[in-house]
Amino acid sequence: MKFFSTGRRSSTVDFKEATIKGQAPDKGLYFPEVIPVLDNEFIRKIESLPNEEIAFRVIRPYVEEVMPEEKLVQIISETINFPIPLVPVTETIFSLELFQGPTLAFKDVGARFMSRCLGYFMKGYDKKVTVLVATSGDTGGAVANGFYETEGVEVIILYPSGKVSPVQEKQLTTLGGNIHALEVKGTFDDCQQMVKKAFADEEINKKRFLTSANSINVARWLPQQFYYFFAYKQWPYKKDPPVISVPSGNFGNICAGILAQKSGLPVRHFIAACNANDVVSDYLLSGVFKSKDAVATLSNAMDVGNPSNFVRILEIFHHHFPDLKAQLSSFAVSDEATLAAIGEVYASHDYLMDPHGAVGYVSLQKYFTGHPSEKGIFLETAHPVKFPRAVENATGRETEIPSALAELMKKEKKSILIDNDFDQLKEYLLY
Repeated sequence: MKFFSTGRRSSTVDFKEATIKGQAPDKGLYFPEVIPVLDNEFIRKIESLPNEEIAFRVIRPYVEEVMPEEKLVQIISETINFPIPLVPVTETIFSLELFQGPTLAFKDVGARFMSRCLGYFMKGYDKKVTVLVATSGDTGGAVANGFYETEGVEVIILYPSGKVSPVQEKQLTTLGGNIHALEVKGTFDDCQQMVKKAFADEEINKKRFLTSANSINVARWLPQQFYYFFAYKQWPYKKDPPVISVPSGNFGNICAGILAQKSGLPVRHFIAACNANDVVSDYLLSGVFKSKDAVATLSNAMDVGNPSNFVRILEIFHHHFPDLKAQLSSFAVSDEATLAAIGEVYASHDYLMDPHGAVGYVSLQKYFTGHPSEKGIFLETAHPVKFPRAVENATGRETEIPSALAELMKKEKKSILIDNDFDQLKEYLLY
């Protein structure tokens, strides 16, 4: 399998080189030259297959030329060694719980898969690799946990000061060792711009071997397909494929879902569930993509005004707007509606959602207004305990903190506060 750059000005590479580079030299994102199609028998028998085999069958076409089969099996086993249950909330709406991993967020799967791939690929290199990543919330903790104590890898995480939850901040600032946190006086988009400039800076690249652990990296992006196959494995209405509502920020997760659909997974329709950062909702109305300045919301991991991965969704549909619009809807959900949904679902169905999952739930309900006979899934992407203030305001109950998190909250935060200034980041990287 070869990967080309969406910028169309860089050479094609294999999975190994795409993982190590992170982003193409022309600043495009790597995309597979061919989308593999899984056979119908695999889909028909999916209920009887273990998750490890499902994941192996899904990811093998992308990596088989650069990694021995037994190594891939080992990486998959270590990546998905926790449950990913599909839980009924109402008769027609199900929650796919992606928060059962070590950092209580969906990004654990991608971060664990990528860290193990990169560790394998970098063996024998005499140069230390620096993983440089921006986070709007959960990516930082997942990457920090996934790469902690990985030999030959240093991790530098940029996050927006005051715009991540207390749990998220502790998860990315307390490990120490090879994990370093830079607290930026700005937004996630500011952090992401600084990271992109660093990758383009010749002086920095002479000093450091940089790669990315955001979902722009194929090793972070592609394994997110696993969720959707696991969801369908548990879906009780096999003759009636689900509508899937995905809380969307940088659009890597939903892009992986659409890729899974193109590979043969039965999905009726996708919904990009957005908060006030609604550039894709606007795009589907107008056909014109226009980035915006990000605004802070309760669902902070989705506070992205210029989603990097949307270009990959355009690639999947060959930049043909009518085809994209036929398969993808999008709704913008306010903080007020988010809180109302958390409270209503908890009171009526005894199910507790986090703000991101609530945005997915509300978007699914909005879609059902015009499609009342359909059934669907929303992705519950983070544990509610990560957002105690919002959950308590919505439900009137205190969130019970797991013992592991209680110990985490006692740890000392270690971060370096910098301005929204690329020169300060550059100085740090060159030091």
